[in-house]
Amino acid sequence: MSTVKETVDVDVPVRRAYDQWTQFEDFPRFMEGVEEVTQLDDRHNHWTTKIAGVKREFDTEIVDQLVDDRVTWRTVGGETRQRGSVRFEPLDDTHTRVELTMDVEPTGMAEKGADALGVIDRRVKGDLHRFKEYVENGGGEGGWHGRIRPEDPATGH
Repeated sequence: MSTVKETVDVDVPVRRAYDQWTQFEDFPRFMEGVEEVTQLDDRHNHWTTKIAGVKREFDTEIVDQLVDDRVTWRTVGGETRQRGSVRFEPLDDTHTRVELTMDVEPTGMAEKGADALGVIDRRVKGDLHRFKEYVENGGGEGGWHGRIRPEDPATGH
């Protein structure tokens, strides 16, 4: 399993950065290779990706979410295996540090080759910089302000 960690500072308040990140269905607007994200309920999302010509579908479960602080997830179904966390740190009233940490287990020859060549690291870095541009230029609207704790029982799809 490979660990990827990237940080970007965005010129928006923490609430705006957090709100935009929790609009999961907007991810294809700034994440390369993400074709679609469908939010199934407060905890679960279904992803469709196409990377290097390989299409994958998988589900993720949010295991910890605290407003304006963090979102932590893991895959729960499909061929892709990963877990990660994004944290939001207010630098001042109008600037936020966004830190993304992911553990990715490449599956298949294409993913393993991409990982060995550093493609996953570069993609995550690129995605974070596209998120910066997206959120600073208005992005979507809204956000979810509920609380999910690791000890909360997971609901079905």
